[in-house]
This record gives sequence, C-alpha cells and structure tokens, in this order.
Amino acid sequence: MSKVVLITGASSGIGKSIAVFLVQKGYKVYGTSRSPKNIENYPFELIALNVLEVATIEKAIDFIIAKEGKLDVLVNNAGMGITGPVEDTPTDEMKAVFNTNFFGAIDVMKMVLPQMRKQKSGFIINVTSIAAYMGLPYRGLYSASKGALELVTEATSMEVKKFGIQVVAIAPGDFATNIAAGRYHTPVFENSAYKENYQLNLDVMDAHVDSGMHPNEMAKAVYSIINVTKPKIHYKVGDFMQKFSIVLKRVLPDRVYEKLLMNHYKM
Repeated sequence: MSKVVLITGASSGIGKSIAVFLVQKGYKVYGTSRSPKNIENYPFELIALNVLEVATIEKAIDFIIAKEGKLDVLVNNAGMGITGPVEDTPTDEMKAVFNTNFFGAIDVMKMVLPQMRKQKSGFIINVTSIAAYMGLPYRGLYSASKGALELVTEATSMEVKKFGIQVVAIAPGDFATNIAAGRYHTPVFENSAYKENYQLNLDVMDAHVDSGMHPNEMAKAVYSIINVTKPKIHYKVGDFMQKFSIVLKRVLPDRVYEKLLMNHYKM
C-alpha cells in the first residue's frame, strides 16, 4: 500500500511542490488549505484545515483515517512570515505569528500522534527555517517562532521514539515562493527610529525570496528524508552561504558573528 501523507499549507509554494512531487513518487497525498473550495485542478486531494482552529485539524485527520485507515507522514508546513523592528511591531501580530508557526504546528502534531502510536509507526517533518538558527534583524519574531519549533521538535523526537515515530525538522533558506505576499509587514512609520534601515532591508528581503531556490529542492529533500532508516533531527536546505552561516555562528564569538550580521544588513 502507498504511504499516506498529510501536508499542511499545500495550496501553494513549498507545500504544493512537496505534495506534487510525492504524488509523482506514488504516495497518497492529502494537502490542506484554509479555503480549498477556491482551488482546483490539483493532482492531490486538498482538504480544509486551519491550524488556528483545532476542530478543523481534528476533522481533517479523522477524514483521512476514515478513508485510508492510517496516516504515515505529516509534513507540518503551514506558516506565516512577519517583518519589522521589535519595538515597532504590534504585540498582537507577534502573537499571531506564534499561534500559526508554533502553536498551530504543535496542535497538528498532537492530533496525528494517537494514530501513529496505534500504528507503531509514523514520520513527522516540521518545516522551520534557516532563520531559526539566528536572531535576524527585522525578522526577530519569525526567527523566534521557527527556533521554538526546532526545540520542540528535539523534545518530541525523544518522547515518541519508543512508539516507532520519527520527528525531524527541515529548515529552508530563501525559496522562490509567494511567502513575501503573505507576510505581515510592520509599516515603515515616518517617525520610526528604524525607518531608513528597515525600508532598505525590507526591499532586500523580498528580492532574496524572488531570487531564491526552486521549491522542488525542498520536495526532493523531504522525499529523501522520509526514506531514510535513521534520519537526523535537523536538516537544512538552502544555498551554501545560508547553511554556512549556521556553522559560523557555532564557531565564532557572539559579538564577531553579530558584527558580520550587522554589516550584511548595513546597520
């Protein structure tokens, strides 16, 4: 029997690319979207799920299990971006990004784990970010939400290993997707102390996304990971310098690394 895969946030971008690729490899894929009725002609079944609404998570997972009798893989991909100086960013928007990127991902994990324990097998991939490994200026809240998910992934991996369940994190760098359009951008306030530098970096962030890697590279990575007998806990997918920046943070003194980042962001 084909493995059954659930991918959250699969209507576009990385999630859609992963879903299409796994269908081509023979997997039975269910993708999710908050509004699947508005989307047609996908090679996989797209069902309603909003990570902010636990009832929709439960309904979607019950639907899959009723049809397939199992759930082998969860790709926890749904998420949102946020930019802005910490001082200028509304606290409500900070909470919103954590509710989606962190608590939403946890709620999906909590809903699939009982079935995976019953099966005595399962694979959970939490999609984080290379930004999770460092506090990036004007992306601090995004870095924090994804960094928190990296740590919860480590903890959950140890907790569920005895049930035959693997939990890993995969951290993408910049990919050519529509994530910039879906971000919450803190406005560049006229009276902001950060106005000029924030505007400069906002333009650079969007340019990096537009020139990023093709999301099929993430799809290939996910396919490889779920076919590894003994997976690592952390995976990174990005260009050389993005991945090397994580290595540099491990070996350089804190203030030296901070200076490198500040030079990069022209601060």
